[in-house]
Amino acid sequence: MKVTLEGHYGYGRLMRSAVPLIAMMVLISLYSIVDGLFVSNLVGTTAFAALNLIWPALGLVGALGLMVGTGGAALVSKTLGEGDRERAVRYFSMFIEFTLLLSVLAAVPLFIWMEPLAVALGAEGEMVRQCVVYGRICAAGMPAFMMQMGIQPFFMVAEKPEMGTKVSLLSGLVNIGLDALFIIVFRMGLAGAAAGSMLACAVGGFLPLAYFARSRDEGGLRLRAVPFEAAPIRQACSNGLSEFVGNISFNVVAMCYNLQLMHFYGENGVAAYSVILYLGFIFIAVCSGYNMTVTPLVGFNYGADNKAELGSLLRRSLKLLLVLGVVLTGVAALIAGPVARLFVGYDATLTSLTIHATRCYAPDFLLIGLSLFVSAWFTGLGNGPVSAAVSFSRTFLFELGCVFLLPALFGADGIWFSAFVADVLALLLGAALLVRFRSRYGY
Repeated sequence: MKVTLEGHYGYGRLMRSAVPLIAMMVLISLYSIVDGLFVSNLVGTTAFAALNLIWPALGLVGALGLMVGTGGAALVSKTLGEGDRERAVRYFSMFIEFTLLLSVLAAVPLFIWMEPLAVALGAEGEMVRQCVVYGRICAAGMPAFMMQMGIQPFFMVAEKPEMGTKVSLLSGLVNIGLDALFIIVFRMGLAGAAAGSMLACAVGGFLPLAYFARSRDEGGLRLRAVPFEAAPIRQACSNGLSEFVGNISFNVVAMCYNLQLMHFYGENGVAAYSVILYLGFIFIAVCSGYNMTVTPLVGFNYGADNKAELGSLLRRSLKLLLVLGVVLTGVAALIAGPVARLFVGYDATLTSLTIHATRCYAPDFLLIGLSLFVSAWFTGLGNGPVSAAVSFSRTFLFELGCVFLLPALFGADGIWFSAFVADVLALLLGAALLVRFRSRYGY
């Protein structure tokens, strides 16, 4: 099916367009899951906990790429909707160049300060060494990681969502193959998991660049050398601020979860939460893939002043994501046992804790898609501050508060319900903002 930004999107066309990007995001989410599966079963609980203790810090830096990519994609699609394809190509090239520069500037201090960072996050003894090994290899591969994050939102803008799926499938297979080679054959442990992931990111991040650099499609996006312009870069970063703030908040909250879990449960708590996160990565990837489909459509129709289509996109998206939430919640409750045994079946106590924690956490999957969509909606409209406010409130304000408040009120089990309570509050805020800005944007 030929994907274009123009025209009406009913339920069928929305889903057909979203499937490639959903598949792409799910495949990308498998990177850390594959690492965790290999590390947990073949390297040990300490290495598994170390990987998931340091990963939020790495994800926080990598989110810079998503910020530029998401904000830039919305700006490029809006420019296409206004009919200025030459300027859209210039912006696209500029955002790719800026992401590469930003990745190098971010990687150097991260590599240098990895050990004190691991200690600050609560690592002790052997866990510190494991965090440093994994973290420094990932820091060295940060340009590949950030570029993969940054290029993802442009596949729909380029009207080539299927390319994202194919590249992600290839990089996912590379990751699995290299994990098996480095961990099982070469016995490199956690270092092998990190090296496999970063080399896979190089495939996912740089292969699309080669395509866009060689593209001769005069009607599509392509890369060419352009000078930096402060205004569009600033606008892209502002517009993508919600995704960056959301990722910062998510990773800061994950660090706080780990601190609380180390206090209540020790390493087992961190390991159990890691399994929940892996399940969450896949479910959130489904929602993120859908949002990557809709955001450029919102930007294009906003640029074209097509208010009727904006309203249709909003109503259909809310209904689709509510149905999806019901399905994901049921799936999470049903597969809690098999997933726990897959990752930590070697330890009966840890398996029992993981099953219990997953079933407590599962109701959050009913609402998380809707919460994420509200932020993506305002990103598509070019309203970065409101989008960032929704994203910031959901994670950093509501969830962070719940992580500390609920265990104090209800004991250790309160930790597992923190995300659900936070998303209830975030959804109420999002609904109020959608109503508040309806007259401005005409949806």
